[in-house]
This record gives sequence, C-alpha cells and structure tokens, in this order.
Amino acid sequence: MSDWTLFEVFVRSKHGLNHKHVGSVHAADATMAIENARELYTRRSEGVSLWVVPSALITASSPDDKDPLFDPADDKVYRHASFYVLPPEVGHM
Repeated sequence: MSDWTLFEVFVRSKHGLNHKHVGSVHAADATMAIENARELYTRRSEGVSLWVVPSALITASSPDDKDPLFDPADDKVYRHASFYVLPPEVGHM
C-alpha cells in the first residue's frame, strides 16, 4: 500500500450542483480510487457523481502569489470600455 497513488476526491451531491472536494484516498489505480471514494464518502447516498484525480497531477497557485494573481486591474484603464471615446459615426445604442 505504500506505493499506492494518492487521489483527491470530489463529490457532486445533487444533479446541477458543482463537485466539491471532500478528501483523499490511496489506491492502486483510478478504478480502485473510485471504489474507495464511494465506500468512504458516499455510503449513505450523499452523492450522484464522483471525480478522483491523482494528487500529483494537480497544479495549484501558491498563497504567496495572491497579489499578482488576484489583484484587481484598476490600474489598467484600457480594460474598461469607458476609457474609449466613441466616434460620432458609431452612435449610441
């Protein structure tokens, strides 16, 4: 079991809702990961769909990169339509 892959588990509780991360399981392959996830996280019919993803394949941003990644673009006025002056021949809607 020490050489089994760690999988992250996502469950959709009802049709139309998003999958949510609920935890992790170790398994020899993806099929076993689905079975383990079903047994561990949906024993009482808590879900309608499961996703399992090898943890090693997930790429995540670092909390240290929060400012450059999520900083608003307020200093980039060209991104706002109000920056541009419409020529008279374009007209208004």
